[in-house]
Amino acid sequence: MSFVQFLSDHRPSRGALARAGAAAVLAASALAVLPIAFAAEDPVVIAPPKMDMPASTAQTETAVFAGGCFWGVQGVFQHVKGVTKAVSGYAGGDAAGATYDKVSGGRTRHAEAVQVTYDPKQVTYGQLLQIYFSVAHDPTQLNRQGPDTGTQYRSALFPANPAQRKVAEAYIAQLNQSKVWPKPIVTTLETLPAFYPAEAYHQDFLLRNPGHPYIAFNDLPKVEALEKLFPASYHADAVRVTASR
Repeated sequence: MSFVQFLSDHRPSRGALARAGAAAVLAASALAVLPIAFAAEDPVVIAPPKMDMPASTAQTETAVFAGGCFWGVQGVFQHVKGVTKAVSGYAGGDAAGATYDKVSGGRTRHAEAVQVTYDPKQVTYGQLLQIYFSVAHDPTQLNRQGPDTGTQYRSALFPANPAQRKVAEAYIAQLNQSKVWPKPIVTTLETLPAFYPAEAYHQDFLLRNPGHPYIAFNDLPKVEALEKLFPASYHADAVRVTASR
């Protein structure tokens, strides 16, 4: 079966496209003529959190978000004003299992996650949560996100401190009560012994590969939704992990 035919018959998972390698990129132009109904998870308009972090004098804070493939989650937060760094990586497991090959098997307890460093005077943790729940992923999908399945793609938050946990708990309860989704939120709140940055080739993946089929179908619409639904928070010049060439 050709790669193009594979894409015409199946919504492409990130793992399938990664295994296809260069063929995925070469096939991207051919996809324009195929009648394929691929799309990112639909964004949802939600109210801001009623509870947020108290005022802080800190220059930077960090927060860790997991919501499916980290390419798209990273790409969204890289365009948020006040975010100074967004690193793709692994959270929820130990150092020995924190490699892409091992995490992809779904048996290491890790989730693909993004560590966001931000200026709390420009953007709050609550505002980041609103973007996370609204456009970065679908928080009602259990152990999957779009075409990707497995616990490594779970919806999870890893609060950096008790205050973040309290805000996240309150916001999940608020959103569930509002019933903006037909199904309950399945996002878990988990402890974070450590965050392990992903391999270099995963960093800035959306920014470096906007024509990649997986990115075009699943992730660029999320960035477009960020600009549309959160224009005051959108920043066209994305922050990068590595210097652009």
